[in-house]
Amino acid sequence: MQNFEGKILINGAWQTPDSGETLPVIDPSDGSEYGRIARGSAVDIERAVLSAQNAVDGEWGKLIPVERGRLLQKLSVLILLHEDELTEMEARDVGKPLRQARMDVKACARYFEFYGGAADKVHGETIPYLDGYTVLTFREPHGVTGHVIPWNYPLQIIGRTVGGALTMGNACVLKPGEEASQTALMVGELATQAGFPPGVFNIVTGLGEEAGDVLINHSGVHHLSFTGSTEVGALVQQAAAKNAVPVTLELGGKSPQVVFSDADLDKALPFLVNASIQNCGQTCSAASRVLVEQSIYENLTLRLAEEFTLLQAGPAFRDLDCGPLISPEQQVRLEKYLEQAKADGLNFAAEGEIVYDAPSGGNYVKPMLIRDVPPDHVVAQVELFGPVLAVMPFQDEDEAVELANGTPFGLVSGIWTKDGARQFRMAKKLKSGQVFINNYGAGGGVELPFGGVKLSGHGREKGFEALYGFSVTKTIAIQHGK
Repeated sequence: MQNFEGKILINGAWQTPDSGETLPVIDPSDGSEYGRIARGSAVDIERAVLSAQNAVDGEWGKLIPVERGRLLQKLSVLILLHEDELTEMEARDVGKPLRQARMDVKACARYFEFYGGAADKVHGETIPYLDGYTVLTFREPHGVTGHVIPWNYPLQIIGRTVGGALTMGNACVLKPGEEASQTALMVGELATQAGFPPGVFNIVTGLGEEAGDVLINHSGVHHLSFTGSTEVGALVQQAAAKNAVPVTLELGGKSPQVVFSDADLDKALPFLVNASIQNCGQTCSAASRVLVEQSIYENLTLRLAEEFTLLQAGPAFRDLDCGPLISPEQQVRLEKYLEQAKADGLNFAAEGEIVYDAPSGGNYVKPMLIRDVPPDHVVAQVELFGPVLAVMPFQDEDEAVELANGTPFGLVSGIWTKDGARQFRMAKKLKSGQVFINNYGAGGGVELPFGGVKLSGHGREKGFEALYGFSVTKTIAIQHGK
């Protein structure tokens, strides 16, 4: 396997960054440095964008869709062949438990498999028009697409964004999160092995304010895909506006699960817990609020408390319920919110534990259950990005809708009820890009369009909707006479 430590991938080759500098790779489980990544700069981004454009203008742009699809599917196979290696890399780099990291590897492979199979199935249409005319449409790639992804789900987000862009014939420049870039680089190496032409998939690691900022402002990028915070997403959208290019924004969330009195609580309980603590709560679609009908509020809150007391946090390779947070900075941020909640007198109903032998240098926090949270409190309004679940009661369906929609976000919602009419009423009223009824997350759902409304962003990833976003419609009107 090619050694890509301290290197960037441009034009199909591993290269030293222009600066010659590197950044440390930190294990969040113990705080140790275990590698180095390249510190990319404006010069590197410039070379990467040029390389991508040359690919679009050259061999890659000439490939027919089925051939692009075969390359994507070959990459999927290679990812699965390296499943164990990628699992260990993702777990260590991000700090997530091994079983969660393994699910991410499989999901990444599935994205490339799905998109590979879809490459020759995105069709145009003919449009009835004036007598003597034939009008048709087809889809073309934007050209060069820029991808700025975060550290929490590198493999999954590469699959759903880079995979979709490549399917439609774009060439990509990826800037992974500086906190966790290892598996992104590995996928780049596997793409090279799969036979992607030079320049199709370029990766420049580095700091957001250096490499990332240059990429989103580059006039040679024809579409931007960003996953991250709402604040940075606004800057990305401003940069896209300056160059008049489309942008897909997948931002934060404060997702609710709404539990009615007729719900199957035995079925719901694992979803309510796991959807709030997965990846130590560092998930944009985390269900960090549970809204419970008053008549079952005490019962369900007690059952949630019992589950939370059993939760354990520890090193990624212990494969517990939670790993560490990604960084000391994120740990301090979360602890400030929790201190504020305690100072405000919020009711901490239960907490898990940090295992006794967890390394002292790790960024560990206990999973927390907070009940009776006021709807306007920071715990109910802000994306904490930690294993904290807020529980809130409601009296009736109208109040449930008001509470569920009562944040600036709108990414995912869950509804638990056996009442079929209520299921549809609620699903139509909730302001979110996805609504799950008597489940949450649908096992990842590579085929299911994903994205938000309000401050959760716009545009859609996953499924065919992603392919439409990564392409542009061209209309051709032919006058051939009557």
